[in-house]
Amino acid sequence: MQHVRPEVVGAATRLWLCGDAGAGYVEIPSENIQSFELRQSAVPLPPAALSGASQKTAIGTLPIPVKDGIKDLIASTALRHQIDPDFVASVVKAESGFNPAAVSPKGAKGLMQLMPRTAAGLGVTNVLDPAANLEGGTKYLRQLLDKYDSDAVKALAAYNAGPQRVEQYAGIPPYRETHAYVARIIDDYNRKKLQQQAPSTSTSPPASK
Repeated sequence: MQHVRPEVVGAATRLWLCGDAGAGYVEIPSENIQSFELRQSAVPLPPAALSGASQKTAIGTLPIPVKDGIKDLIASTALRHQIDPDFVASVVKAESGFNPAAVSPKGAKGLMQLMPRTAAGLGVTNVLDPAANLEGGTKYLRQLLDKYDSDAVKALAAYNAGPQRVEQYAGIPPYRETHAYVARIIDDYNRKKLQQQAPSTSTSPPASK
């Protein structure tokens, strides 16, 4: 998992996902770690705006088992709210596995698993409609990114556990589910970005010295 710095805490290793100490981390048993991969920017920071053509190309090449119609909806909705479509796709993958009819035991529904109260607050009347669900969920994600100054870790934690918990703990709340949720999305997003960079990296000539 890509991270900013590791910190050994007892039998676990804490992987900080941001530079700020309170921004968020994931704890993993030290015995399960084979090596560290430090990166300058481990947390996905959705751009304020990218060209529609370039973003649609990116989302269209994702190796995910999802219908083209859902891909297009994710791309267009993400662009409308100025979020990287790959980032929204990673959230949808974690939430519902791209199943527009998904319903959780707690009552969350649709592609972005909106709870009834959250959906109502976002103006979504039919949570099982893919377009409406994506619009509401992406709008909410945009609100959270704005609230936390584009800190994707805090925004994801708030999407999963609620903003009040993130504020209570000044970062990711100490829930195993939330830590795993944030790590899963960031890992999926980073992996897609690295895969997209690989072809250009392999074909580019080395810089002259």
